[in-house]
Amino acid sequence: MLKKLFTKIKQTGNKVSSIEVQVEDLLSHFPDPVQGHNLLSVGSIEAISVDKGHVGVRVILNYPSAGVAEQWKERVVAKLLELEGVDSAEVNVSHQIESSPGQNSIPLMSGVKNIIAVASGKGGVGKSTTTVNLALAMAAEGARVGILDADIYGPSQGMMLGVDEGVRPEPFDEKSFKPIEAHGLQSMSMSYLVEENTAMVWRGPMAAGALQQLLTQTRWSDLDYLFIDMPPGTGDIQLTLSQKVPVAGAVIVTTPQDIALLDAKKGIEMFRKVDIPVLGVIENMSTHICSNCGHTEAIFGDGGGAEISELYETELLGELPLALSIRQQVDSGTPSVAAEPEGEYAMIYRKVARKLAIRLAMKNKQVDIVVPSIIVEDD
Repeated sequence: MLKKLFTKIKQTGNKVSSIEVQVEDLLSHFPDPVQGHNLLSVGSIEAISVDKGHVGVRVILNYPSAGVAEQWKERVVAKLLELEGVDSAEVNVSHQIESSPGQNSIPLMSGVKNIIAVASGKGGVGKSTTTVNLALAMAAEGARVGILDADIYGPSQGMMLGVDEGVRPEPFDEKSFKPIEAHGLQSMSMSYLVEENTAMVWRGPMAAGALQQLLTQTRWSDLDYLFIDMPPGTGDIQLTLSQKVPVAGAVIVTTPQDIALLDAKKGIEMFRKVDIPVLGVIENMSTHICSNCGHTEAIFGDGGGAEISELYETELLGELPLALSIRQQVDSGTPSVAAEPEGEYAMIYRKVARKLAIRLAMKNKQVDIVVPSIIVEDD
């Protein structure tokens, strides 16, 4: 019989706690697999069932956690079996991703729960490589993920995902088309709609209009997260995105180099002006790893990501090395998380993905998002 949480049953006379109370007490002191809070305080325990000597616990997290769930379950089961009167135990862990407030304001994007913009103030910091690996890492953690290449002038996600030249999206109906699936991700890019060597000689408003069409005319299917690989800078594309869709949050990619940090600050300031929360900073090319001897060296400096995170009261989500294999794998169309799912770099990306998902879940609980309006005033 399913027991409601916090139902305290004590034996009359000797005041010895029942199995239910012992289980609840254990779980109240057992840390969440990633956040470190106890399970009861974060509301993750869905139900506890007790049938004679068998205990069942159902846990529903608000972030994907496939990379840590199994080992964590084994620890919980081991602790439960230590309790008096417990002969067997089963723990079921799943996740339920909530939609960002305001997401339902755009019916054409009803298939997306959370939109995350991945941006940088300048080019050359590895933003697109970080975006595709982060999206793959979130999918590896158990989420349904899509990726939109918003760099209208220089789209690269098609190549990074290994989508063959000439592959075109199929129509869904008269007004929309299906995303192209690659490595388990739903994806859309301007590179799927034009020839590889075609130069998009468009003025800003045309590029912004193209982005809006890619966003709203793609029939995204039941996505927990849609990552948008933003072009560098703070121009029309960024303004269109912030005006037309309820972006749940932004991630800033930078390198430790001073000039990159300077431009990253501009990117953060831009998102602040349009009321899009910055969920965190990722420091790419943090250290160089020699492919011959394994020696590491901070050739672009160190501490820059942590410094900018502290300055803007956000979180340093992770630090990625400048490694030859990361570049080679993404250039070959099989990014690191897909090429070596259990590799060292894949594990870093997955850790970053979990931290990002938690930051977003916490933000969604606290803040109502509205699509901001942008007013330009002449002083």
